[in-house]
Amino acid sequence: MSVTVLYFAALREAAGVSEEQLPVPDSLTELYALLRERHGFKHAQNQLRVACNGAFCDWRYVPADDDVIAFIPPVSGG
Repeated sequence: MSVTVLYFAALREAAGVSEEQLPVPDSLTELYALLRERHGFKHAQNQLRVACNGAFCDWRYVPADDDVIAFIPPVSGG
């Protein structure tokens, strides 16, 4: 059982990949903490948006097998 995690912008740069497969976590908070430690992400959880299966979701969402989870950092543009 696994989830696909997508990375964008600074998170993609830090992870060195645009996506990866991971075991289904107990929570999104737990998942991001693990990834932050693994990849050295600088953004705190409260600085990110999270999307599950193509739609923004709450951090309290409970991940399930085959979910696609995206952590989206703040972006700037011009």
